Amino acid sequence: MTESSFSLPSECAIRPASAQDIKSIRMLVWSAKLDPTQLRWQQFWVIECDGNLAACGQLRHFAGAQELGSLVVMKDWRDRGLGSFLTKYLIQQATKPLYLECLGKRLASFYTRFGFTEVSVQELPQSLKFKFGLSQLAKTLFRIPVTIMQYGNPK
Repeated sequence: MTESSFSLPSECAIRPASAQDIKSIRMLVWSAKLDPTQLRWQQFWVIECDGNLAACGQLRHFAGAQELGSLVVMKDWRDRGLGSFLTKYLIQQATKPLYLECLGKRLASFYTRFGFTEVSVQELPQSLKFKFGLSQLAKTLFRIPVTIMQYGNPK
């Protein structure tokens, strides 16, 4: 991938979320059927295009780790590189080992392009084992295709 594939359209800008963004963030997260709990605007970055929120993503903090989560691009703005730009940006903002959970093979292959690799619950830091362990239980019980991934996987 070339660096140009991570540029934003000229009418878009990235910024830290503000308290005024929480309603738009919630709407985006709900529209993608993602977990609407633990949405703290202080942990979000947003991409604004033409004055409207077009994408969001958060870096959640845990003991010894961070989670990239709630990454959503508004339907009208998809396929323009916003998700790729935001993913790359959040990776650069991370200050601790970075993990994520994603649903389905398509999303797993999307994150693989950025250097994420699949890991098991046993390989997770203690602070993430319970949270991600619940997803793995759902995966087993309901055959939900959840993948746990780590950025860079330093083995």
